[in-house]
Amino acid sequence: MPETLQDAPAPLLPEPPVPAPVTPPPRDRRPRPPGRRAPWLLAAALFAAYATLSVARYRYLATRSWDLGIFEQAIRAYAQLRAPVVDLKGPGFNVLGDHFSPVLALLAPFYRLFPSPLTLLVAQAALFALSAVPVTRAATALLGRRRGLAIGIAYGLSWGVQRAVDFDFHEICFAVPLVAFGLEAVLARRWLPALLWALPLVLVKEDLGLTVAALALVVALRSRRSAPRAALCALAVAVLGVAATVVTLAVVVPAFNTSGGYDYWTKVDSGFSLFDGVDTKVRTLLWLLLPTSGLLALRSPLLVVALPTLGWRFLSSDDHYWGTYWHYSAVLMPVVSLALVDALARAGLSSRPRLRAYAHHLPAAVAGAALALTTSLPLSALTESAAYDTPEYVARVERALDRIPDGATVEANIGPISRLTSRCRVLWLGNTRGITPDYIALDNTGKRIGDIEAYVRRLHPHARYTIADAAHGYVVLERGT
Repeated sequence: MPETLQDAPAPLLPEPPVPAPVTPPPRDRRPRPPGRRAPWLLAAALFAAYATLSVARYRYLATRSWDLGIFEQAIRAYAQLRAPVVDLKGPGFNVLGDHFSPVLALLAPFYRLFPSPLTLLVAQAALFALSAVPVTRAATALLGRRRGLAIGIAYGLSWGVQRAVDFDFHEICFAVPLVAFGLEAVLARRWLPALLWALPLVLVKEDLGLTVAALALVVALRSRRSAPRAALCALAVAVLGVAATVVTLAVVVPAFNTSGGYDYWTKVDSGFSLFDGVDTKVRTLLWLLLPTSGLLALRSPLLVVALPTLGWRFLSSDDHYWGTYWHYSAVLMPVVSLALVDALARAGLSSRPRLRAYAHHLPAAVAGAALALTTSLPLSALTESAAYDTPEYVARVERALDRIPDGATVEANIGPISRLTSRCRVLWLGNTRGITPDYIALDNTGKRIGDIEAYVRRLHPHARYTIADAAHGYVVLERGT
């Protein structure tokens, strides 16, 4: 009997196919692109260090000069939508008649929210730390991740930046990241962004128009063959930078100055000061070029951008400008670091084996030098436990200064200024110009004033002041009725 369809055996299910063994692709050993996060992580670490140092110095009453008070008075005025009057320079003195720095108004919204000198110090720490981003990014793009990060570390710990962080607050903190971003764009051959980063420097300080011109000339030199239009635009920006400096010094600042002039002309002694203090100036140049670049930055035309700042400093008759202290070298640090990056990239293509070897090892060397020098620079204080404590005497001094009510007119010297400018009208000691203050606050920790009450009588012979409180060399005197 023939088999029916129902009686036919069901076909077996097919066996699943056995996958062929997968061979992993060969490991990609090509260099990876520079990490995008590394520059920002470095900047975050530097910000933490800079801000901690600045706040610690403030807590220790370690203010170095009256600059912090001057800038706080200007920014406080901007925050209150008033002209930037700085009574520390003289009652009713408009700070635009001293230095042309309208860029300070950018901090006014933050100060309106947090009216404290600490706002200025933290903002400065953030701006300095931000400048490490373009330096590290440019270095990693041209030299690779490890060598680029070494350059970034060397820059962030450079002595010029550390000195500036240690010097309370100064408007130069805006210039440092602008220069760094501008030179990063130059190295990336992005000519228009380089010029756009440079132009705001004319709003930071009156002399920086010459730095704008120098950076623009570097752009013109590098773009003249590949982008002649960009070169012409750069030459126009260079002319604009010089013109901005001339107009600011000859017209704008004198218009706001009560004397109708520019007060700092007296510090330029017709150029003859160039040959004064030669030993100090040579040491400054060596500090500028040797530990930060191993002298290799001299091979880069980017170093031209440093010449305007070095020029006015060395032409000045004020020896404070010649050395390596204070904040005057901060704006030079990104110039030297990025000139080094440029020189290293060029040296890597050299036909001279010794130069190539020197260039290969130099990033690690400058990073090591920066770390070694930091042991004697301001950031070394962060390794001491005392930096994180508030001394008992500070609380006692602050209680004494708290006896001065908000809104009072106070005559003070450097010590008490930063504790009072956020809430009082503060005048500089001996420069009240006929105004009799409600209170006088003195830092006499050095005992320079023997008889304080007799000293105050000489300042204001027609008023009577009595000591309201005293602590750790600080004295608060109140005017009697």
